[in-house]
Amino acid sequence: QYGIVLDAGSSHTAMFVYKWPADKENDTGVVSEHGMCDVEGPGISSYSSHPPAAGTSLVQCLNQALRDVPKEKHMATPLYLGATAGMRLLNIADPQASDAVLRAVAGTLKTYPFDFRGAKILSGEEEGVFGWVTANYLLENFIKRGWLGEWIQPHRKTLGAMDFGGASTQITFETQDTIENPRNEVMLKLYGQVYKVYTHSFLCYGRDQVLKRLFSKLLQAESYQGTIPNPCWPMGYNKSLSLSSIYDSPCTEKERPSLILNTTVTLVGTGNGNLCALHVSKLFNFTTCSFSHCSFDGVFQPKVSGNFIAFSAFFYTVDFIQTVMERPVHLPSDLKDAAETICATSWREATPKLEKRLPDYCAVSTFVYLLITRGYNFNNHSFPNIAFQKKAGETSIGWALGYMLNLTNMIPAEKPSSHKSMLYNYWVILILLFVVTTLTTLVTAVCLLRRTKSSAI
Repeated sequence: QYGIVLDAGSSHTAMFVYKWPADKENDTGVVSEHGMCDVEGPGISSYSSHPPAAGTSLVQCLNQALRDVPKEKHMATPLYLGATAGMRLLNIADPQASDAVLRAVAGTLKTYPFDFRGAKILSGEEEGVFGWVTANYLLENFIKRGWLGEWIQPHRKTLGAMDFGGASTQITFETQDTIENPRNEVMLKLYGQVYKVYTHSFLCYGRDQVLKRLFSKLLQAESYQGTIPNPCWPMGYNKSLSLSSIYDSPCTEKERPSLILNTTVTLVGTGNGNLCALHVSKLFNFTTCSFSHCSFDGVFQPKVSGNFIAFSAFFYTVDFIQTVMERPVHLPSDLKDAAETICATSWREATPKLEKRLPDYCAVSTFVYLLITRGYNFNNHSFPNIAFQKKAGETSIGWALGYMLNLTNMIPAEKPSSHKSMLYNYWVILILLFVVTTLTTLVTAVCLLRRTKSSAI
């Protein structure tokens, strides 16, 4: 059987086609990624002024889904669209435009022969929890199928999940500590096991919104002059931006100046890592906390524990450091040193490593370092427990698979009532193995016996 999920993120939309054996409904470890398609163009929230284009943008990938899923399975294939922080922001700024975009994409999805089950905006908590479910499901931490077809509960500890998108970032992990803010607590019952999970989503702390907020801070610091130094851009790189491109978001509107928004300012790279870190740190509030301990912005967070998997832009940032810069990232200091090196690299030195987002890696790697260490409080002991990955096996890690598993009820709350009997194929394999082993033993015994007799003569 097949299922399709469209992950409508803030900067782009990705379509995932999943498949699983039809006779294994409610089994685990059997759902895999069958196909994937990146929708061309920006996220659906950017079509707020022309909603029909949001629907049209999905056509190419939906046509691919028609090919990926066998025709006879189309009608029975559930199709979902989940929108995340970009649409959450649009819903805050302009609820009518947000509804119009969702209607437009739903209109397009309904024209396809799949079992369309809705287009909705996920809450930050849903995004965090479904990402956690995906990672632990793929790594078989909840339950797995033994090679004889039986259920095995491995009683492994679950992994924490850290997601870093274009408009928000999420942290989700199982904890035994008291969760002092009920809004951060989710109780999940999966396969008869109860999990107490802490989750929080920080809106406006995704990659693209962080850069807008950083530009706003830089403009404020320089009183909105025509030319502004940017310590987070490499020396020799400069670019002109309109104020409207910085202040077109609920994340920056409180800092919007009284200037005409079509005014253009030129940001000039000065490549100063320490000064960049100072400006980036102003995006966090580390002082306010009404709980026993907080991450930042007054948000309660228990102490991080166990292993974590960090995906999306966390992976891309660290992967850039490890592959392009050829530097290891084992400790927080490695991340800090790499960020400083990126910041100190001039544009002339950097341009051979052609990378679309190269000018922003200084700010983003500095932000990732501050978020993980000062924000989430990972230290030299706990940081090595983070694996920066984008896939588990051949399947992408993100909220989409967990979302589909939940909506199709493929993860039961209760423990499976009985072990599955051995499947026919397994019996055949076992009998063949037994026959081969017995024959091999007999042949070996006969050969040894003959050799013993001949040596005795």
